[in-house]
Amino acid sequence: MQDADTVFDPDLADLSKDEWMSEIEAVSEEHGSFEPLGDKHFAAHIRRGDTLLVTFETVQGIRSLASNAEPLGWTFVRQNGWSHLCIASDGDTWFRDADVIAEFDDLVDDGFFDEFESVLFYGAGPCGYAAAAFSVAAPGARVLAIQPQATLDARIAEWDTRFAEMRRTDFTARYGYAPDMLDACDAAYVIYDPVEQLDAMHATLFATAGATPLRMRKMGGALQGDLIRMRILTPLILEAAAGTLDADKFASLYRARRSYLPYLRRLMGTLDGARRTDLTYLLTRNVTSRMKAPRFQRRMDEIEAQRADSQPNGENGMAEADEG
Repeated sequence: MQDADTVFDPDLADLSKDEWMSEIEAVSEEHGSFEPLGDKHFAAHIRRGDTLLVTFETVQGIRSLASNAEPLGWTFVRQNGWSHLCIASDGDTWFRDADVIAEFDDLVDDGFFDEFESVLFYGAGPCGYAAAAFSVAAPGARVLAIQPQATLDARIAEWDTRFAEMRRTDFTARYGYAPDMLDACDAAYVIYDPVEQLDAMHATLFATAGATPLRMRKMGGALQGDLIRMRILTPLILEAAAGTLDADKFASLYRARRSYLPYLRRLMGTLDGARRTDLTYLLTRNVTSRMKAPRFQRRMDEIEAQRADSQPNGENGMAEADEG
């Protein structure tokens, strides 16, 4: 039975933004600490065990991705007894803010990270950039970053035209170029889709700095949500925190895509676009044999009808495709 001071089960769903912020502050202060970092950021710390998960998240992402509208790390507080430090931003800021930088300087000066046996930095997209960039504050930490940008400094990444509003932001000051900040980490992992060209170019910059690339081919540009829906983000974080994540472990977990319809639909679209009808047929037959998938059933029926119409005397010509 849990002691009263360790019970941790807040309900943040269905609150207005102001109510949500007040509750985040109250819960954090009850179980750790809360600190506003200027107008657009805050740090919420929950203290439990000697494994620390540091997550970089946006307020919007927290409130939309989790059904209970709580920071990602609170699940690990509850289920694993971990400590958690959430650095959150209101919107995408890449955490290039003087108050955030000062907060990490203070944490280093106070020896905060030295209090934990294991530290994992996590984030996705702009938050993945921050996870890598600020990991230097905790030498020996591990990093799990999903689709991170290495920098938005135009002198290095002028090819990335997606974030024009950030062009005036300084990515050259302290904690600036994320790949360089990995020098002191124990291990770093970068998850990305190599088909997404700009994400792949950033991932290459991390790989040259020693990060292990983990590829989610044909999955698209919103990988964190896909990992959550495939229910493999939690085991990935557990493996990364334990230092046991590698390419083989990732491949084993990523087999979940074989039953993940959004991925299968993208794959079918790619095959159809390339006019690989035989492969499309084999895919649709495999999927419909394992799950209820009306779109795949319709496509399989279409291919069979087309082949039947193209054969003399009504023969359906399926044998050759079946053998393939």
